[in-house]
Amino acid sequence: MKFNSVALTLATAGSMVAAQHQHRHRHHHKREVVTVDGPTVVEYMLNGQLITPEDVCDGITDGSLAWADGKPAGDPCQTTSSTQTYTPTLAPAKFIETSTSTSTSTSTSTTTSTSTSTSTSTSTSATITVSVPTATSVQSSATSSASSSTATGLDASFPDGELDCGTFPSDYGAIPLDYLGIGGWSGIQYVTLVGELISDIITAVTGDDCTDGAMCSYACPPGYQKSQWPSTQGATGQSVGGLECKAGKLYLTNSDLSDKLCIPGVGGVKAKNTLSEHVAVCRTDYPGTESETVPVSLVAGATEDLACPDGATYYQWEGKTTSAQYYVNPKGVSQEDGCQWGDGSKPIGNFAPINLGVGENSGKWLSIFQNSPTTTELLDFNIKIQGDDLSGSCKFEDGSFISDTGSNDSGCTVQVMSGDAYYIFY
Repeated sequence: MKFNSVALTLATAGSMVAAQHQHRHRHHHKREVVTVDGPTVVEYMLNGQLITPEDVCDGITDGSLAWADGKPAGDPCQTTSSTQTYTPTLAPAKFIETSTSTSTSTSTSTTTSTSTSTSTSTSTSATITVSVPTATSVQSSATSSASSSTATGLDASFPDGELDCGTFPSDYGAIPLDYLGIGGWSGIQYVTLVGELISDIITAVTGDDCTDGAMCSYACPPGYQKSQWPSTQGATGQSVGGLECKAGKLYLTNSDLSDKLCIPGVGGVKAKNTLSEHVAVCRTDYPGTESETVPVSLVAGATEDLACPDGATYYQWEGKTTSAQYYVNPKGVSQEDGCQWGDGSKPIGNFAPINLGVGENSGKWLSIFQNSPTTTELLDFNIKIQGDDLSGSCKFEDGSFISDTGSNDSGCTVQVMSGDAYYIFY
């Protein structure tokens, strides 16, 4: 049975205006899968974490919470308890932090606070028309069967070989992307190993699962990036990444780098949305499927971290340093639409007009460039790089890329000499 996830976003009252590597490979795709819609799951999110309808109702009533995108059709205060249960395994489709300052905090903090910059809430969701076990029983069962130790999010060491392949490791900091329809994973690759190289890669499509022989990749919160990929890579230069499903269990593939699933980048790079509409920024799942499925979702006025990989320690392609690549969708495009493979009918997803390049390689380098040769479509807003100490200037404004050396139609790059740098959407 498939559940449709509907995310209704909340903000703390008064804080709604808050805060690669370029080569691309064509993979073989599996069969087409027909998906049948099922019951609707309504989820309420506060700072990227799910919140119960009761807490929503209490917050709306006492004025401590407000709707971030306008009042929805459904009213949690009128939902009857007989048709309402909570399932923490059904995770939100997007992560949104609200803050009144330019600094942000990770949305996976386990501490609840009323502060507008750090408040989080228990991760639950409300199923409206289907009776399932309570949140307590579901979580208890999942924890006892998945791991011999109690997870603590980003700080938890992954229990190698303990979790079933059908269990998405959200307790260990990974962010589930349910809208992709592959069990929360950001990408799944079914690989064939010949000698010390992977000779063939089949990329999962909607409805597929993380099964034996698969590499199962995952997204991390803004400012963090996955730590796992195998030393064995594609025979013709394809990248492969994620956890390995072996004998029904999930295993680390790069424990020498970290036993934590998500690791921070070098820091100091952020995106700030000064527009009145949402902007979906999508990082490529790299190493992995190289589809732009890893989301950084910016509501109006928000500021989020962009993970900047350290070239000396992060993934290297054929011995060469790699960077992170982000796709910038037109304003108003949702994360669910923008952060997945597109069909070219709209300038979204892999057809989004603009790419951002972020990397550390003998200096921190930031770029803005046209998504060529995929599209000549122009982005419908401007982007500029601002910082404490930059080597020069770089912006995309009114259809042109402008730097200290003039303007062009391809792109520009600057080095961050010190301090923080921001991609400003305006």
